[in-house]
Amino acid sequence: MQSTSNSQEHDILLFDGVCNLCNSSVNFIIDRDPKKHFKFAALQSDFGQAKLKELGFSQEEFDSLVLLSNGKVYRKSSAALRIAKKLKGLWPLLYIFIAIPPFIRNGVYDIIGKNRYKWFGKQDSCRMPTPELKQRFI
Repeated sequence: MQSTSNSQEHDILLFDGVCNLCNSSVNFIIDRDPKKHFKFAALQSDFGQAKLKELGFSQEEFDSLVLLSNGKVYRKSSAALRIAKKLKGLWPLLYIFIAIPPFIRNGVYDIIGKNRYKWFGKQDSCRMPTPELKQRFI
């Protein structure tokens, strides 16, 4: 976790815009976020690239979610669990897994991240939001 200089009204989720698993995850979050708490940007977008550079992260590796929340930065399993905590339904119960040491949680996350294209596929270009969802994307 790192701090960022500006806090946002909304949490911002940076995701791999060409990954089918990541795009499905964004749809999943949107469907369970009726208060529109989250905004989204592809890691490959101008905004995503600028944020990665600002935070000192690689601008060429897209194997991690990056969550910007209340002036802090979360990655990998910490980001996923903090997202689940804010969704409607029973998903916040998953936050109990935050008690598992990060090296174990992130080990599982990394296995999925390294195989996501092979298991779930990849698109040729970044996701384009529908007109009704456009305001949710940066």
